[in-house]
Amino acid sequence: MSTRTLIRGGLVVTAAEELHADVLIEDGRIAALAARGTEAAAAWTADRVIDASEKYVVPGGVDAHTHMELPFGGTFASDSFETGTRAAAWGGTTTIVDFAVQTVGRSLRSGLDAWYAKADGKCAIDYAFHMILSDVNDRTLKEMDLLVEEGITSFKLFMAYPGVFYSDDGQILRAMQRSAGNGGLIMMHAENGIAIDVLVEQALQRGETDPRHHGEVRKVLLEAEATHRAIQLARVAGAPLYVVHVSAEEAVAELAAARDKGLPVFGETCPQYLFLSTDNLAEPDFEGAKYVCSTPLRPREHQAALWRGLRTNDLQVVSTDHCPFCFTGQKELGRGDFSKIPNGLPGVENRMDLLHQAVVDGHISRRRWIEIACATPARMFGLYPKKGTIAPGADADVVVYDPAATQTISAGTHHMNVDYSAYEGRQVTGRVETVLSRGEVVIEGREFTGRAGHGVYTPRATCQYLD
Repeated sequence: MSTRTLIRGGLVVTAAEELHADVLIEDGRIAALAARGTEAAAAWTADRVIDASEKYVVPGGVDAHTHMELPFGGTFASDSFETGTRAAAWGGTTTIVDFAVQTVGRSLRSGLDAWYAKADGKCAIDYAFHMILSDVNDRTLKEMDLLVEEGITSFKLFMAYPGVFYSDDGQILRAMQRSAGNGGLIMMHAENGIAIDVLVEQALQRGETDPRHHGEVRKVLLEAEATHRAIQLARVAGAPLYVVHVSAEEAVAELAAARDKGLPVFGETCPQYLFLSTDNLAEPDFEGAKYVCSTPLRPREHQAALWRGLRTNDLQVVSTDHCPFCFTGQKELGRGDFSKIPNGLPGVENRMDLLHQAVVDGHISRRRWIEIACATPARMFGLYPKKGTIAPGADADVVVYDPAATQTISAGTHHMNVDYSAYEGRQVTGRVETVLSRGEVVIEGREFTGRAGHGVYTPRATCQYLD
């Protein structure tokens, strides 16, 4: 039986336009938009009417970088696919792209199947996967072609974490050459992990064990050097490149220089680099451990370069790199040795609100907010226009957003399965009011009305910036 929902009276904001319009939803998809007050809008009838007066109506967020249940440093990220996707919905995100992990010595397929099993029937919102390549060899290179055909069209490699995820330049070049042929997109964690490990060892020998030293040994120059090297390897391979979690001005400069040459090079940053800094890493009594992530937080002066990169489109996407570890029992594993602190921050619930605050503060426009949080990640990873926009035929992933409401971010009120907030006590303007996922209301009146298993696996096309 056909069901119709009408969202009436709001300001529809997409990456392309702002329009006072009513939105008609039928059978889980956007059926039509009509300018407010027109005969077409007046004639619509629906089973359910949502009043969006004085509100924004925006596409559901697409978070293209999350790590639910990721094994790391002898423990696991504290959010499951169930808790993490529920928290994402609370924050106005309706699609995540998580990372399936290949175990060294095993096939890509076995890693992917393990992640399918983790997520199947658990997710409150739709999801897709990237593939982490931990072991590049002839067999796994061939598997890349098969995964692209299956809708796993992006592959993450690491220049960091020797002995865990690290790939050397030869392996990286071979994977890039393969992606140049099969249409896949290489995602790069760009830090010189070999050099960083030397600096870690030397710092610990000097007795520098506090969390702040995590940021000090992971030098800005080692992020910039690795970014430069990744770009040159991609040029040699004739492959596109997407650099994840860019945190430093010097790394942005490398991306900007490549893009000025017309190269297919893309960059992502995260809210933690836009709103937090080394001041947080230096918090006393081991509190700084809450902010240990890689790439690390940088001195505050780097934030201006990141915002500028987002305005000039040298950075195209803001994802969260959501990888939460509880302070008690997990972050505490690194007491007395910062190198043992699990790397990662919670944030999947906060991204849309923090970026709206950036609109309020004048860093970006409303349309750019939707572009970097919804439309571009959907295009980058082959989900557009099914996801990332409000247009006829798109999935009805829609957020009614109150731009005037104020809230205080706190672990006491968030829904992520972690015992602290990286943004504790921060006041922001704007709040999610209603969230629809494929036409089903999953957040309404500050209540979760969704369910585990509503979210479905979504295969992806190749990067739409390379068509």
